[in-house]
Amino acid sequence: MWLSDMSVRRPLVAVVISALLTVFGLVAFAKLTVREMPDVQTPSVSITTTYEGAAPEVMESQVTKPIEDQLSGISGIKNINSVTRKGRSSITVEFKLGWNMLEGTSDVRDAISRARPKLPDEADEPMVTKDNGNGDVAIWLNFSSTQMDRTAMTDYANRMLVDSLSLVDGVSEVSLSGDLTQVMYVRLRPADMAARGITVSDVQDALKRENIELPGGEIRNNSMTMAVQIARLYHSAEDFRGLPVKTAVNGQSIYLADIADVEVGAKNEDSAYQRNGRESLGIGIVAQSTANPLAVAQGIERKMTEMQRFLPEGAQLEVDYDSTVFIKQAIDEVYETLAICALLVVAVLYLFLGQARTTLIPAITVPVSLVSAFIGAWYLGFSINLITLLALILAIGLVVDDAIVVLENVDRHIKEGEEPFRAAIIGTREIAVPVIAMTVTLAAVYAPIALMGGITGSLFKEFALTLAGAVFVSGIIALTLSPMMCSKMLRANETPSKFESTVHHLLDRMTARYDSMLHAVMQKRIVVILFAVIVFGSLPLLFKFIPSELAPSEDKGVMAVLGTAPSNANLDYIENTMADVNKVLDDQPEIAYSQVFSGVFNANQAFGIASMVPWSQREASQKEVLDRVAGLVKDIPGMAITTFQFPELPGASSGLPIQFVITTPNSFESLFLIAGEMLAATQANGQFVYSDLDLNYDSATMKISIDKDKAGAYGITMQDIGTTMGTMMADGYVNRIDLDGRSYEVIPQVERKYRLNPESIKGYYVRAADGKSIPLGSLIKIEVVGEPRALPHFNQLNSATIGAVPAPGVAMGDAINWFKATAEEKLPQGYRYDFMGEARQFVTEGNALYATFALALAIIFLVLAIQFESVRDPLVIMVSVPLAISGALIALAWGMATMNIYSQVGLITLVGLITKHGILICEVAKEEQLLHGMNRMQAVMQAAKVRLRPILMTTAAMIAGLIPLLYAAGAGAAQRFSIGIVIVAGLAIGTLFTLFVLPVIYTFLASEHKPLPEFDESIPAKAKGSH
Repeated sequence: MWLSDMSVRRPLVAVVISALLTVFGLVAFAKLTVREMPDVQTPSVSITTTYEGAAPEVMESQVTKPIEDQLSGISGIKNINSVTRKGRSSITVEFKLGWNMLEGTSDVRDAISRARPKLPDEADEPMVTKDNGNGDVAIWLNFSSTQMDRTAMTDYANRMLVDSLSLVDGVSEVSLSGDLTQVMYVRLRPADMAARGITVSDVQDALKRENIELPGGEIRNNSMTMAVQIARLYHSAEDFRGLPVKTAVNGQSIYLADIADVEVGAKNEDSAYQRNGRESLGIGIVAQSTANPLAVAQGIERKMTEMQRFLPEGAQLEVDYDSTVFIKQAIDEVYETLAICALLVVAVLYLFLGQARTTLIPAITVPVSLVSAFIGAWYLGFSINLITLLALILAIGLVVDDAIVVLENVDRHIKEGEEPFRAAIIGTREIAVPVIAMTVTLAAVYAPIALMGGITGSLFKEFALTLAGAVFVSGIIALTLSPMMCSKMLRANETPSKFESTVHHLLDRMTARYDSMLHAVMQKRIVVILFAVIVFGSLPLLFKFIPSELAPSEDKGVMAVLGTAPSNANLDYIENTMADVNKVLDDQPEIAYSQVFSGVFNANQAFGIASMVPWSQREASQKEVLDRVAGLVKDIPGMAITTFQFPELPGASSGLPIQFVITTPNSFESLFLIAGEMLAATQANGQFVYSDLDLNYDSATMKISIDKDKAGAYGITMQDIGTTMGTMMADGYVNRIDLDGRSYEVIPQVERKYRLNPESIKGYYVRAADGKSIPLGSLIKIEVVGEPRALPHFNQLNSATIGAVPAPGVAMGDAINWFKATAEEKLPQGYRYDFMGEARQFVTEGNALYATFALALAIIFLVLAIQFESVRDPLVIMVSVPLAISGALIALAWGMATMNIYSQVGLITLVGLITKHGILICEVAKEEQLLHGMNRMQAVMQAAKVRLRPILMTTAAMIAGLIPLLYAAGAGAAQRFSIGIVIVAGLAIGTLFTLFVLPVIYTFLASEHKPLPEFDESIPAKAKGSH
């Protein structure tokens, strides 16, 4: 091969090629972004519409459905989810993976514009927010004060902290949790209003009429222009008390203070934030999808240091939760693993070669290939993350293979008497085709992964192409730098050292022993064939014993807590109950601090985050702590409480791990009955430690019936009654007030004491046609019934979601299979099911790699068919694949790991590794047939004997490079172990089987190779008709 010949003849060429690759790789490495996982964009758009005081049924029919109808025609939508509550409609539009966010948001806004005329006039404008799939809060800051209440803290944070933190490079959004917004409350007194003949409409009209700022035009003359501004009259609660509402019949003015109490207060609480049981304000930092999370964390830390100097007395700002701690720790662990793997590979090479100088030849390919892989990673827009670094760990064992093969072949020629210079050229020429074939084969294995869609494809595209890039570079190094180094560093007729002699003696004995064993095996080929058939037949059986999940549970040093209270529970009830949860968390030595968000995800729920001390400072794992806390909190009275882990992969919706969604066009009442049966079956099943249903008819609702005859007799309209009740009891604002340069809502409503129970409503008054005040109690009838607190939709159908947490030891796949089987049994006609959260990822992505695995096999077969000019030899090589897979499956079935996307990637990698053994044997066997006229049995036995040493050396190097993965601990250890155990077990057992089974199969299936026919134009064609 001309490239290798030139490298041997001109050594500087090989050195320059490797040096250039290394330099460019280092430059590319410095430019790459660091993150936990590859950037996976799952764009979604949220639409929030408020209509204060409206019941869920009204919101659903008049707000949610009209908007959903317009959204349904938008292209690129994957799901439309909605939850309708009292006075609030929340719709989430999830787009397909990688969909253009700007296009999707624009389409949603157009749909809302079309739906707006169909919405009630009193409803607020729908609010659209977008999320590129990276909307999870990366850092939670805690703002607390001993001298400010939450309202004052919220005001200070909005004025001073939020904007400053938003300016940090890489920050996408800064959100507040537990905030209390200031408002101007006009606390109406129903009895005083009735005594003065004032109605709610009078108050609203007065506020709109008096609390206003109008343009006053401008003054113009020959020399100047002056704007005219009419000053707003009302700037404080005291000003508002003097606001005239109406003039009485006797001419006396009625002021707001005569019928209401005016105060500046906090808007009704619907959520709260606590840190270690103490009420405070949470500040969430959301990083941009393209930003480096570690750089964002450093920027926030610097900004916090600056802001600490200007905080008010008694105020404190500190970090509560930082997800980048896991990222940094996990990446540091991987770098450490990389170094250990490289050292182990070099040690194994030294043990096989017995000489430090010789060991350097394949060892140099490790740093050059790994660093050079960053060139392609930078060009393709990849990042440094746990997945790509895992690819580099696997590459350590792979990239030395080609150099080992070249070294072994050159060394063999030197021992046969050739000079190092000639041996390097001849040996590399002989082995160039197998080296290229092995490089192409490995690249072909990973190509299908790079072409995959979905979350799995997006995650492992960087893994596949980074690994393929490293392997590709190793092939170049093996054909340039390696032969050059062989010609310079290997010595002819050199007296070996004692250690080197011992190594060669042991390897020679092993080769002789293997040769005799192979001869014995060839005498009983039928037994070997039967053994292979048994191994092939056992594969489906082994699969049945392996639990499956999407990804292994990592110890991220953080756990989640979810509590669900009765539907009618208010915020005080939830906070009091979660105080007991805080005590449990505080008592755990492994937990550093905890956060509790009350009123999240639903109004009757609380969500908590418990951050643990660093891995080195605790003995218990995250799972052990999680199970322990789950056992302690499940018996806390008043709420159903469970613990769970955050999703392992990006793109999963928030909430419990398993979310089983039942949908139907039928009524919510019938859906509730069917969902109740499924929930009862779930709770009776021991596979789940927690389950709940988001659709419950346990929320007390007042149904008000109006006596239309009486109302008509008084000249009172339904609008009069609805406006009165809606204003008295809702949080609708009329207009705004300017306080210290900021605008706040003005909300008229009654005090809490005037709306404690249904009877309170009867004390409200409306004005009759004759001007008299009529109590509502004489016009209405009240009935308290049970209604859902929220009405959920899934893809525009009525839905009910069962959230569940699998019991310890229950795999996600088994839990999902149970739900599927039970649904097929219990769900009647007209009801369908789907999954959300992690469960949906498992259903859609869990088996995605199996198709990729089959495609990889097909591509390898076609590549080998070209190389061997036969379809039979590739079949022989492919026999080693199920042999290796059987070894991997035995380890998984033994319970050492689960079947997940990492172990599946390990299986695909195993295909490329094990076929390299077959390529080496079959290539030499082919040459023996062509050059020495041997039959198939003689050729394959000679080939197996010649290639035993490089096969053992490459296998040992690969296994040695993966040993650290089996003993991985701390951040990111589970995924490294999953892929490591599959490759180590599969390669070890597969290599053993291959060395004996493949030669036997070769004698039956391989082609009889003969020289290709040559074509010579100088020979004339035979005359027609001649014999």
